[in-house]
Amino acid sequence: MVADVRFTLGADAARGLAADARSLDALKSAAGRDPKAALKETARQFEALFMRELLKSMREATMKSGLMDNEGTDLGMDLLDEQWAVKMTGLPGGLAEMIERQLQQQIDPAARARGAAESAAAPATGAAGTGAVPRPTAAQAAFVEQHRATAQQVQRETGLPAAFMIGQAAHETGWGRSEIRTADGRPSYNLFGIKAGPGWKGKVAEVTTTEYVDGQPRKVVERFRAYDSYAEAFRDYARLITGSPRYRAVLRNLHSPQAFAQQLQQAGYATDPQYAAKLSRVINTTLQLQRALT
Repeated sequence: MVADVRFTLGADAARGLAADARSLDALKSAAGRDPKAALKETARQFEALFMRELLKSMREATMKSGLMDNEGTDLGMDLLDEQWAVKMTGLPGGLAEMIERQLQQQIDPAARARGAAESAAAPATGAAGTGAVPRPTAAQAAFVEQHRATAQQVQRETGLPAAFMIGQAAHETGWGRSEIRTADGRPSYNLFGIKAGPGWKGKVAEVTTTEYVDGQPRKVVERFRAYDSYAEAFRDYARLITGSPRYRAVLRNLHSPQAFAQQLQQAGYATDPQYAAKLSRVINTTLQLQRALT
């Protein structure tokens, strides 16, 4: 029986396990020629190794008698387990596909962002269970991934939750689609819609925006602060929120997206009467994505 099993595995040499030195060398060589194919094969190898150990455990639990066992039968059973493990791997929807996706997300930020959007498939619900937060998209996941490191650093420096800051940046810019630009078309990096008041000594971007007067939207030209980087914008926003007496109530409500957004609106951060409701929904979406990316 041992000889027969060895012969069958020999016919499947191209699908051997990486525990075999030759198969491992072949896998390393393939990684250099075709990384995508090597990733798929690596995932299949993980699945095959898992299946082999599972079969071995099942066999030991149900078939070991101790009467006829010897080194020959043990070797034969091990080889048979390996053969079946190889045959049972790589099936559509199997463990290998899941492992491949996880490995791809580890080495490819874009894939990680796509995976995060897919992981957040179940929509979050509001307090009344109305399903107020829609399913996140890949573009939204990419926005969170782009600014996550900077927001987390500012969170460590100031205590403002990273997800709240990213969520507000997403709301103010339409998830990065409508960033404020200078007159010559260059980015202002102003993700938070902070206006350039009389005390601002830095660069300025002058654009047409929507303001609400007596509850009615009107188009007006406003001057906004301009920065040299997104990191500078995050830190200026954090200084504004943590350093102004106007936003003290905001800092007492960092436990809840709804309370945070409501206090920002009451402090006059924006003139839109629906600002708090809109912002809290975006923050909840950001929290979904941040959990998926962690």
